Amino acid sequence: MKSQKFDIRGMTCSACSNAVDRSIKKLDGISEVNVNLLSNSMIVKYDDTKLNDEKIIKTVEDAGYEAILAQIENKKIEKKDSIAQNEMDELKNRLIISLIFAVPLFYIAMGHMLNWSLPSYFLGEKNAITFAFTQFLLAIPIVFINIKYYKVGFKTLFKASPNMDSLIAIGTGAAMLYGIFAIYKIGFALGINDLNMLHKYSMDLYFESAAIVLTLITFGKYLEAKAKGKTSEAINKLMDLAPKKALVLRDNIEVEISVDELKLKDIVIVKPGASIPADGVIISGNTSIDESMLTGESLAVSKKLGDRVIGASINKYGSIKFEVTKIGSDTVLAQIIKLVEGASSSKAAISKLADKISSIFVPTVILISIIATITWMLLGYDFEFALGIGIAILVISCPCALGLATPTAIMVGTGKGAQNGILIKNAEALEIAEKIDTIVLDKTGTITEGKPKVTDIIVNSGINEKRLLQIAYSLENNSEHPLADAIIKKAEDEKIELLKVEDFKAQNGLGVEAKIENETIFIGNKKFLENNNILLEEFFEKSEKLASSGKTPIFISNNKKILGLIAVADVVKTTSKRAIEEFYKMNLEVIMLTGDNHKTAKAIANELNIQNFISEVLPEDKDKVIKQLQENGKKVAMVGDGINDAPALARADVAIAIGAGTDIAIESANIVLVRNDLLDVVRAIELSSATLKNIKQNLFWAFIYNIIGIPLAAGVFYSLLGWKLNPMFAGAAMSLSSVSVVLNALRLSFFKSTIDENLKLVENKNIKGVNMTKVLKVDGMSCGHCSGRVEKALNALEQVSDVKVDLATKEVTINCKEEVSTEVLENSIKEAGYEVIK
Repeated sequence: MKSQKFDIRGMTCSACSNAVDRSIKKLDGISEVNVNLLSNSMIVKYDDTKLNDEKIIKTVEDAGYEAILAQIENKKIEKKDSIAQNEMDELKNRLIISLIFAVPLFYIAMGHMLNWSLPSYFLGEKNAITFAFTQFLLAIPIVFINIKYYKVGFKTLFKASPNMDSLIAIGTGAAMLYGIFAIYKIGFALGINDLNMLHKYSMDLYFESAAIVLTLITFGKYLEAKAKGKTSEAINKLMDLAPKKALVLRDNIEVEISVDELKLKDIVIVKPGASIPADGVIISGNTSIDESMLTGESLAVSKKLGDRVIGASINKYGSIKFEVTKIGSDTVLAQIIKLVEGASSSKAAISKLADKISSIFVPTVILISIIATITWMLLGYDFEFALGIGIAILVISCPCALGLATPTAIMVGTGKGAQNGILIKNAEALEIAEKIDTIVLDKTGTITEGKPKVTDIIVNSGINEKRLLQIAYSLENNSEHPLADAIIKKAEDEKIELLKVEDFKAQNGLGVEAKIENETIFIGNKKFLENNNILLEEFFEKSEKLASSGKTPIFISNNKKILGLIAVADVVKTTSKRAIEEFYKMNLEVIMLTGDNHKTAKAIANELNIQNFISEVLPEDKDKVIKQLQENGKKVAMVGDGINDAPALARADVAIAIGAGTDIAIESANIVLVRNDLLDVVRAIELSSATLKNIKQNLFWAFIYNIIGIPLAAGVFYSLLGWKLNPMFAGAAMSLSSVSVVLNALRLSFFKSTIDENLKLVENKNIKGVNMTKVLKVDGMSCGHCSGRVEKALNALEQVSDVKVDLATKEVTINCKEEVSTEVLENSIKEAGYEVIK
């Protein structure tokens, strides 16, 4: 199965995108089609054994449009002139030329009615042919500069898929033809000296209507194109973040090269204030990095040796060296852009209503126009009156607004999400997220930090703590379980050596077994030991006490008896409790899933006021829990860290991967949260609701516009109220309807979560507990006593929470819990006897 993107030219309304969509879906081998009117693009998934790109392009051309294979660059991120920008430039030129001719045309055509001063050779019956023919000559350039409406309009009409251009082409074309007919009638009237005929046809010219309608529609299209350009502003801003140059080490010499020349494993030097050119791992130095443009996290993040850095983020303080691990389309920035573009090309289920209506809208409008014209003539009105009615109906009808209602809101909504570290993969996820009633939370790495620590070591007779830790370390060193990391870190901190391990076997969700010094060792949970007929004896009671305090007991035994247990605790994230409170405020049922024993799970649930939790769940059984909830009629969102939650995420109605950070391409998730913050789930749900509300507003106004506009243009109110819509006003109204829909969608760019509005987490400097990091270069430090004096001086400040001194680099990293000026920090260091040099 192949996925291919095409640029489509010639689409102007939803009838166009539907025509392309219907044509492609008829092809054998097509799996999925997404036609995006907003970006003038199409993404097709098809069986490449049955179909090829050339056949797809030919099918689009047969439907009346032009298709070009999109050039997707895999090596680099580069902001190119888009089709939308080219369209905007073309429309601007067309508008300027149209106005040059439309202004004098309107002056000549309407001057005598508005008592404007006109040259004498345009006045009186004897100059009627000059008056009419001059209007014709001024209208011709406007028609030709806007010939695209006629080419596309009549082409699609003859292909039996009429669109908005068809309405414009028929309406203005009829007006132009009638004007030419009137010129001949004026000439004939002058020849036979029929003053009544002469006066009638010189007053019933429609050149100005055709020309002004074309100009107004072009003006509307230009405004629409400008507004549409703003909907993709978020993507363009992300593209602009990518730096163009990189400072690398080549043969131990610093060399500045183009980012395009970067290779994997290159050593890059990043100085304070510079942008990071690619993804990598720090190999030298420490600093604070501003990742707000990618993650939405406004505070700089401390980075040290071994930490990962993201391309396009900004190095704030220290100088660092890092090894490049990802370049080009593999970087986080490139993947974010790809996700946002993919989401904006997808369709929500709600858009199918607009698509269905649009597919029959234009033919219906043409039919209404013909019926209305004939009806007014049958009622005794003259042909000119009836023709004006028919043209007004064609011109005011706007499938454009219907077609833009959904994609504009999705583009702005997903773009706004990307700016805040909320990556929405498709429009369907936006729609479903607003409807969920149950949210299932994985515990480890989602509710908790996912970085557990060893808290207790309890041993049986005949073995000491160090030996027990050594055995556990040797086995867990081969394990990928998050709890294993805590044991490994504890052993490494105590510089414990590894033992030789043989016949290693892991049982997912239970534990591991292996041979050490020809003795079989088991390490895992209670169920694992019981399965291997190991009696827990007095350790059961001890483990229960540990579990009741929120700690996870890990049992170690040989094949005869239990050797001891190691308790590990995973700290709850500071924002988890607040997020769960917000879920309850949204009337969501919250369920915690964990592999921990019942007591540990209950302790954490009580701490967070979680009413429902399911413990001792194996990773492969998590999706069964989701399935059971769905069978009970629940709309379920699953939130996990994406490590062992893939089956459950795939099963859920909405899958949310949290804390993806530098690994955002998680296939099983619909929504990817870059930050490891459960509050972002709240923000994602609120953004989904706001986007769906905006789509509904857009569709409402698009429908209401047509419901009111078409009867008004048809003259329904003429007999009672004398209301008759001039084709020129109809053209202006049509253009404004499309612009208003796009402008309404742009309101989403001002979206703010209720959390941020209420707490002012970032802006309000008076809130305690806000972490800030500053790095200062200090001269004069040479030993541990020096660093101790600096640490003591800084820790004496109540705003400072933590100080780290690196004697090798002379850099002092200061973590602050409140806003504190650099000057205050410098003065404290000076009082300790040292000098701040940077």
